[in-house]
Amino acid sequence: MNKVFLIGNLSSDVEKKTTSTGVSYCRFSIAVNRRFAKTSDEVDFFNILCWRGLADTCANNLVKGRKVAIAGSIQINKYQAQDGSTRQTIEITADDVEFLSPKDGAKASSDGESNEPVAPEEDTTVAEGDLPF
Repeated sequence: MNKVFLIGNLSSDVEKKTTSTGVSYCRFSIAVNRRFAKTSDEVDFFNILCWRGLADTCANNLVKGRKVAIAGSIQINKYQAQDGSTRQTIEITADDVEFLSPKDGAKASSDGESNEPVAPEEDTTVAEGDLPF
């Protein structure tokens, strides 16, 4: 099984493109802090690839610095460099991207809730006679 889960911040803006057959895709990178880092400089950068509707959603909602959770699979691509050597790239093909920080840059509090005011909820009390069963 090839499955990876990452949580990090976008280290680049989203680059959205379309294949010659009209399929949309986008690429971006995220910075992920190492779990047991001795210094704050211990960060890994991962290249992320999204396809179709997920690519459209990411391109419309993500900007550099935004925190995301990625679920996907690792792909290793080999290619021939101009000097004749064989090189490889590692890329995460995302199956799911969850946006963890607000789109508008509003700061989230330490308990994970936004500091923005919330409209009061409507009263959804249902009388017993109104139940459909």
